[in-house]
Amino acid sequence: MEKSPVTVPAEACVSAGRRALPNQVAQEQAKLLKALADPNRLLLLSLIPPPPQTICVCDLTGALELSQPTVSHHLKVLSDNGFISRQKKGTWVHYSLVEERLKKTSVQLSKLAEGTS
Repeated sequence: MEKSPVTVPAEACVSAGRRALPNQVAQEQAKLLKALADPNRLLLLSLIPPPPQTICVCDLTGALELSQPTVSHHLKVLSDNGFISRQKKGTWVHYSLVEERLKKTSVQLSKLAEGTS
């Protein structure tokens, strides 16, 4: 069962000069961070090259001590959240990093730390 998001009035002031994130923004960012909050997914991100290079799912499965279905699940989560792109080549799927998505997520976290969300 999914938890209900906490709602904070837009005018809520947590401390001087800092405002709460809008609820929708908080939910979107939490979804992205949840996609990254797994050691296997972070390991996969470290193995997947940026374009124009790609890496075959068969090579990723061999690099991890996980079953192919488990690796495919993690790749799907990363792909669904825009962190990697995929392209089918014959019977295999090849992946590449979406650097812009990672950079955008990093900027969002930095803004949160600065209180300028």
